Amino acid sequence: MKASLIEFISKISSGCMSDEEIEQIADEAAQAYSAPAIFLTANPDINYDDSFPIPLGEWVVVGSLPETVMFQADSYMDLFAEITASFGPQVTFNIKARQLAKVEPLIALNRIQIQLASMNKEMGGYVLMNLSEPMDDELQTVLVYGNDQQRVMELGVELGILIEPALQALKAQS
Repeated sequence: MKASLIEFISKISSGCMSDEEIEQIADEAAQAYSAPAIFLTANPDINYDDSFPIPLGEWVVVGSLPETVMFQADSYMDLFAEITASFGPQVTFNIKARQLAKVEPLIALNRIQIQLASMNKEMGGYVLMNLSEPMDDELQTVLVYGNDQQRVMELGVELGILIEPALQALKAQS
């Protein structure tokens, strides 16, 4: 399980985390999956209980991702603002977050995905993917290289972690 966790976290972090960070999160998550009670006893500062809609191991993964990897917001405008901020000022985007303020969610998400798909072409662009069950915000996403999308989804199934292309999921709900 730990090897799958390492591969999953590596792919959803798209190069934004060190191997050491990934290894540590995978190690803690594997412990949390295999022995939740022991893990919670050894880590009393962890704020988790059985009312959470996801297993402890998944909660460790999601809760350990830095804000440059996992993007959370209540609107697509705010989500896109977080994404653009994570790339820094040296990366130019064709759309601005404020341009998404008054459009329907499906239109906003489609515009975001078109922009992301046009970046980092040698890796197949980026795909915005929903990750896990959102806890505090409506939207909880990560960017995955297009070339890694299929493998990430396979790993998500193997690990029991929800990960799906955000645009396809929203189209399916509409």
